[in-house]
Amino acid sequence: MTIAVCSDSTLAKYNFGEQHPFGPGRFHAFHEKFVSLGLPQQVDCFSAATAEQSRIELFHTHAYVEKVKQASLSGSGYLDQGDTPAFPGVYQAAATVVGTTLKAIARIMQGECRRAFIPIAGLHHARRDSAAGFCVFNDCGVAIEALRHEYGIHRVAYVDIDAHHGDGVFYSFESDAELIFADVHEDGRYLYPGSGAVNETGKGEAAGTKLNIPMPMEADDAMFAAAWEKVAGFVRQARPEFILFQCGADSLQGDPITHLAYSAAAHAKATASLCRIADECCEGRLLALGGGGYNLNNIATAWCTVVKTLVENTPIAASK
Repeated sequence: MTIAVCSDSTLAKYNFGEQHPFGPGRFHAFHEKFVSLGLPQQVDCFSAATAEQSRIELFHTHAYVEKVKQASLSGSGYLDQGDTPAFPGVYQAAATVVGTTLKAIARIMQGECRRAFIPIAGLHHARRDSAAGFCVFNDCGVAIEALRHEYGIHRVAYVDIDAHHGDGVFYSFESDAELIFADVHEDGRYLYPGSGAVNETGKGEAAGTKLNIPMPMEADDAMFAAAWEKVAGFVRQARPEFILFQCGADSLQGDPITHLAYSAAAHAKATASLCRIADECCEGRLLALGGGGYNLNNIATAWCTVVKTLVENTPIAASK
């Protein structure tokens, strides 16, 4: 088994234009560095895939998916209250993000690879019935539902180090005791979406199954390391069957729309730690999703660091 990485430029079609923070250059910045570092020779590169509507609706409502399809034809207006614009072909582009995430899960579950990384994925803000924060379909939410309905994997750990709180995942599974949620993000008092307070730990039977760690502006690697110790202990104790890792690059210093100050060392630390936990708890099953990030150099550095760390922390026996 190997590390699998989707290096297909089809993913770049999920963007909101050259002048938008979530532009097409995000994928290309990653891919250029990915190639320059010789990483394609160390991983199994795979192509993108498009999800069928029925699989998207494992998480999203039928009415919302139909709304996206209609907006995709007109290419005008917004899919939420003003953050996420429609564009011609938006349905196909978003369905490809979902489909590629589902393809990576299938490869992991079928033993074709031990872990995987997808650069344009981890669209964690979309709700079941709406878009939000540049996220049309929530591939993370679809992944969780697919693991349950298609593979019988119920105890999933969702771990998120994007600067923005993964609210679309959190609130969709807030009362779900089998979804282990751990999120280190910039304090919602300073940054969209304004959620993820430390006292948001799950509701009802799920109380205590969610961990939110809001970070102050300018939080650095040392502060991240301290927070990460809590995350690692929390996830390890939960003994998940599969780990989803949203590794947004917007938590690195210099992002134009966030205020954290990590280096890529934070991503290396989190990735290596999750590899160990995955090997201990869930047969190595770990899927990393690129998430946010709006400084192209940071995107390239953070995501390639994640891939490199996955390669370095995969048992030799698993890569034969």
